[in-house]
Amino acid sequence: MPFRDITGHEHPIAVLQAAVAHGRLGHAYLFHGENAIGKRLTAIHLVQALNCEQPPSPGVLDSCGACRACLQIVARTHPDFISIDPDRELANPAIKIEQVREIEQQFVYRPLMGERKICLIDEADRMTIGAANALLKTLEEPPGHALFLLITSRPNALPITIRSRCQQLRFSTPARTQVEAAVILTRELPPADARLLALVTEGRIGEALTQDVAALREWQKDCLAIVAPTTLRSISAILTLSESLAKSDRGIETLTWLSRWVRDLLFVHVGGDQDQILHLEQIDQLQEYARTTDLTLLLELVKEIERTQQNATRNLNLHMALESCLLKLREALGLAPAGTPA
Repeated sequence: MPFRDITGHEHPIAVLQAAVAHGRLGHAYLFHGENAIGKRLTAIHLVQALNCEQPPSPGVLDSCGACRACLQIVARTHPDFISIDPDRELANPAIKIEQVREIEQQFVYRPLMGERKICLIDEADRMTIGAANALLKTLEEPPGHALFLLITSRPNALPITIRSRCQQLRFSTPARTQVEAAVILTRELPPADARLLALVTEGRIGEALTQDVAALREWQKDCLAIVAPTTLRSISAILTLSESLAKSDRGIETLTWLSRWVRDLLFVHVGGDQDQILHLEQIDQLQEYARTTDLTLLLELVKEIERTQQNATRNLNLHMALESCLLKLREALGLAPAGTPA
């Protein structure tokens, strides 16, 4: 796949192409930005472009994506390319010092086929302290034929000594229209589904291209049932629903969808751009709710949902947290009868 087939990221790609064209490609780059937006894909295409046997445009850094070298890079079998990922068998996936030492051993030797030996380190922020220190030694005195590509969505989690020895390229989330177009083209989905994927993933195209649309529609349907007036007006329905969701391990995902719905309501309440609304098909209900919504209480609910999500991995009583959020939503929407405790 040539660079032109990557969705978004025109600027970092242009920077890399210019660096190669002028013989100024650095020895280490840090690609950083939101998760699943195309950083790794761009890095892979850069490796392909630097090794492609049949580049499509003479004088312009790019790849054909189909020659032997390009296919070997995707398969991780190219002799001059090493790709490192966190060890997923660990309780807390990490890049261990042994993995970095393997790089050192490989980079002692000159490239076999191309001009460079290239190492891609995905989720570089997951390096252990020992691994980061070992890599730092190599970055401080890199072999002339070495190129390191570090990828992270958390650049500040990397030691500043590592960051300072890399040229940093920030990747921005592609425009929603770009993500929708890519989904329609790649997955052959209707525009409504492409819009859903683009909004739910907030432009993270890697997720938009893999998420199960049917499952998302089911979650959306369940969320709309929860925020229906008949549900929220009934204390017993709220208590039963909270217990059921907590026991079925669906609580956190429900809160995620609830926060999306609340965000839509806030957009309607302040007269925001309706094109940004996920539940656009329910605009009439959202507008009706907006007329009775207490904005202060709704903003307090947003903060409570965020706190609950952040504490999800701790010893959290999710049942009680769900009850609290739904009761506060009930009050914020003006559905609690006068004189009734929220």
